[in-house]
Amino acid sequence: MLVQGIHHVAYRCRDVQETIRFYKDALDMDLILAISEDHVPSTKEPNPYMHIFLDAGRGNVLAFFELPDSAPQGRDENTPAWVQHLAFQVEDVATLERSKAKLQAMGIEVLGPTNHEIFQSIYLHDPNGHRIELAANTVKPGQLERLRELAPLMIEEWGRTHRAVKHAAWLHEKEFAQATE
Repeated sequence: MLVQGIHHVAYRCRDVQETIRFYKDALDMDLILAISEDHVPSTKEPNPYMHIFLDAGRGNVLAFFELPDSAPQGRDENTPAWVQHLAFQVEDVATLERSKAKLQAMGIEVLGPTNHEIFQSIYLHDPNGHRIELAANTVKPGQLERLRELAPLMIEEWGRTHRAVKHAAWLHEKEFAQATE
């Protein structure tokens, strides 16, 4: 395989200092390095920036750009806010629960936990408005294999119908049944 992993994922931020503080205080991520230039190296266009890199664990890197001379950041209004997000894995459900309590104690609004059957998640927003998901795996033996087997069938049906495909509905059936009782 050509790709060996994700080198880093980069997003825009309003203020690098605020962003560094949030990710350090809320998610225990440390600043790895910073790069600042007056011109974009790849395109040579003038656009001063500060580019920061944060340690997201296990060799994963989350990066941000502060662009003071660019228009204020926005988002694609045609895409629902819940679609674009950063999802970080935590060790287990107990860690997820401790994280939720810590974030709420910091005054951060947290949604969840949501049971996705193969993992549980909580959701929050960073100071830049980026949606963050913290996820703890809860997968049971055979579930991932079953989902992988179903994936091609689901993609084929979706391609024909562009309607929700029910092959893996078993993931959330218990949750919906409990919610309607």
